[in-house]
Amino acid sequence: MAALTTFENELLAWNQSFNLTAIRDSAGIRTKHFLDSFSCVLAWKDSTPVRLIDVGTGAGFPGIPLKILYPSMQLTLVESVGKKAAFCRHAVEVLKLENVDVITGRAEELGQLPAQRERYDWAVARAVAALPVLAEYLLPLARVGGKCWRRRVTAHPRKHKLPKLHLSCWGDRSGNCCL
Repeated sequence: MAALTTFENELLAWNQSFNLTAIRDSAGIRTKHFLDSFSCVLAWKDSTPVRLIDVGTGAGFPGIPLKILYPSMQLTLVESVGKKAAFCRHAVEVLKLENVDVITGRAEELGQLPAQRERYDWAVARAVAALPVLAEYLLPLARVGGKCWRRRVTAHPRKHKLPKLHLSCWGDRSGNCCL
């Protein structure tokens, strides 16, 4: 997809001036960012979200690649680091993505805002915080019946070549869980 290539090129260019991500080569971006971003689609099964919030998005992962795959999805990206949020705004503009909001702010404050509470079908995060803390951040953002998802990679012994994936998905206050 041309949009993913454009996003990759923009990330590589910006990463020369700003420390957006430790991954600085095309192969790493494709496997450790793009494929990783698409892994949450497995949790969605047949229910692609209409509204998704990506908390702690960094350089736009997983939100921007998911928006490229699902252009009709309404996306909110949340990032506390100004230069990373600025890159996300730039990428959204260059890619001409519609219905994307980029919020520069902290996750723990966002859930307290009435305009953000219980608004999203899915609230997602990658390695933002320990699960109990992350639940406090994400659950207020998910609508009743909505879901939360996190993905993290843990260190692994040298004998393994692939990192161990931990996919967590839990429901909101209704008690529904997707796993």
